[in-house]
Parts: sequence; structure tokens; C-alpha cells
Amino acid sequence: MVKLPELSLEAVAAWDNLFSAWRQAAMGKRSGRAAAHFEHHLARRLLGLRERLLERRWRPGSYQHFFIAEPKRRLISAAPFADRVVHHALCQIIEPHFERLFVAESYANRVGKGSHRAIDAAQRLSRRYPWVLRMDVVQHFPAIDHAILARTLARVVRDSDLMALIAQIIASGDRVLDQCYDPVWFPGDDLLAACRPRGLPIGNLTSQFWSNCYLHPFDQFVKRELGCRGYVRYVDDLLLFSDDKALLWDWRRRCIDRLARLRLTIHTESAQVQPSPCGIPWLGFMIFPQHRRVKGRKVRVAARHLEARYSDWRSGRISFGAFDASVQGWINHVRYADTWGLRGRILSGFDLMPPKSGCEG
Repeated sequence: MVKLPELSLEAVAAWDNLFSAWRQAAMGKRSGRAAAHFEHHLARRLLGLRERLLERRWRPGSYQHFFIAEPKRRLISAAPFADRVVHHALCQIIEPHFERLFVAESYANRVGKGSHRAIDAAQRLSRRYPWVLRMDVVQHFPAIDHAILARTLARVVRDSDLMALIAQIIASGDRVLDQCYDPVWFPGDDLLAACRPRGLPIGNLTSQFWSNCYLHPFDQFVKRELGCRGYVRYVDDLLLFSDDKALLWDWRRRCIDRLARLRLTIHTESAQVQPSPCGIPWLGFMIFPQHRRVKGRKVRVAARHLEARYSDWRSGRISFGAFDASVQGWINHVRYADTWGLRGRILSGFDLMPPKSGCEG
């Protein structure tokens, strides 16, 4: 059995752990300004982080905010690079303790899992069960309640100093996503409910991990109390399969009630029971028992993006290597569906002979 790391602030601030955390935070970003600036005096900066953590003087810095358009419009909050090192250091210590508790059917942000394996699992279940209930949580990250999250984490993390560090990171996300959240009132709420701290910044490593922690009690509810044997979850997108259509409608009602305990709601209009053979729209694909297709909107968005990258290469604004990386990234994603013809159709319009004045590389 693999020995779990000690759940303590000292373990987070250990030199080896901080150095490993820096390597993870800098992966693929060492040419960036923030990562390069940190690396310029690496030992001094890591020792400074270690000292501030151990003396309980470390405080989160300010976020930089920007929007992305795909897969849908989201506000991304980027923490300072030094804070990202702390996030990695914290997750390296506490994540193994939660990982052994998580259900196998949770696929997001976990080693050996991911969206493509979630799609594989969903397709296997669609062959086995004739009915499926698809649900997704409304404004998941903006809605995460800080008090509920802290209680969930404290069931495993008993060290008070470590929980104080966790509380600081959680609190740094309060109201960051306010413009993305529509207030919801739950039974028993008073006017003070509107003041409850909530929201996890999309972009933090800790937010992705804590999302799984937050929904872990719900996973247990689906598996143990409902007795659902056909279950898949990817972040806040959920599939429940069954042989019994009426049972899935009952599970829908009970899931809504249970999610309310976490101060979460679902998109009720799209949360419908449907026949599995008719195709399940999930994670950008249409999943059928024997084949898969890419959703039409995803195809149109990808085509526009690749055309723009192609135009950038032809005009010399980017290298061929940068254009090729975009093409290969798209191919690597859509190859998980039946897209041989689609790939040929999209790529056939690109003349790959290098332009005379193009940027090579």
C-alpha cells in the first residue's frame, strides 16, 4: 500500500514538496513572464514561501480576470504564480487522502480519468441500459458554498493550521464569480443567506479538486442510497442509467432534493429521462450505443478556429508549428468519435504548401 503524506502544514511547506510544486506549476509555462521571474531567484523565492507558510504569514494575492468563449463563456481568474505554487503544494499533500475516498464514477481532474474515459464509460452504460437521466448543475463553481466546502474538507483534514491555510484560499474566491451567479433561495433561508460566502475561482487547481470534494457526498448518495449502478459524473455533468424509466424520474426528484442540501440546483428543463439508443448529448459529443458523433456546434466552432489559425500562418503571424499544434490538438480530441470523414472535410480546404514569405518553424 502506498504511504499517504502527512496531513500537516509542515508537510505542505517542506522543501521537497515546494520544489515539486514549482515544477508542476511551471510545466509548459517556463517561457512565460511570471514563471520566468519566479525562477530567476528560485531558491530564495521557495524559501520565502516556506517561511511565510510556516510562520502563518502567507496570504493569497490578487487575481487577474479574463473571459474565454469556449466551451462556453466563462470568467477565468488567474492567481499569481507564487500562489499557484502553494496550490500545487497543498494539493500534493491532501489530494491522495481524498482520492482513495472518491467513487470510480467521478472522472474530472483525476489521474487516469478525464473526459474521454468518461465518454467511454457513458457509451458502455448506454449499451447496457435502455434509459438515461442527464443532469447538469446550474452555475456550479459560482454556487459552491464556502461553509459547506470547509465542513466537507475538515472531515478528512484534522490539522488546524492546515485547515487555516485551506480557509484562506477558499475565502480568496468569495464573490469573484458574483457576476456569473443568479441568487437562489432554499427552504429555511433568511435574508442573511444572500451574504453567505460562496464561489470558487475557475482557473485555480484547488477549485477543480475541491469541486470533486464538494460533490463527493452526492456521489455517495447516488451510489449507496439510490443504488444506481449506472452512474457517470464529469465535474457538474451527470448521467444516471437504469432499466426502469419511472425509477429514473423518481431519482431525478430525489437528486434535486439532495443537491439542495449543497445549495445547488440543476437545469430542470434539460434534465429529462430519454432512451439511450436515441443518443446522449454529453461533453461535446453525441453518444450512441455503437458510435459517437461530434456535436454540430462544436464542429462549427472548431472549423472557424482552425481557419483563423490557418490564415495567421499564411500571413506569417504564427509559425507552421503553431498552426500544426492546433490541428493536431483538434484531431486528438475528435478521434474519440467516428470522425474520419469529418476530419477530411475540415482539413481538405487547407493548402499546406508554405507561403513564400511565411514564418517557418
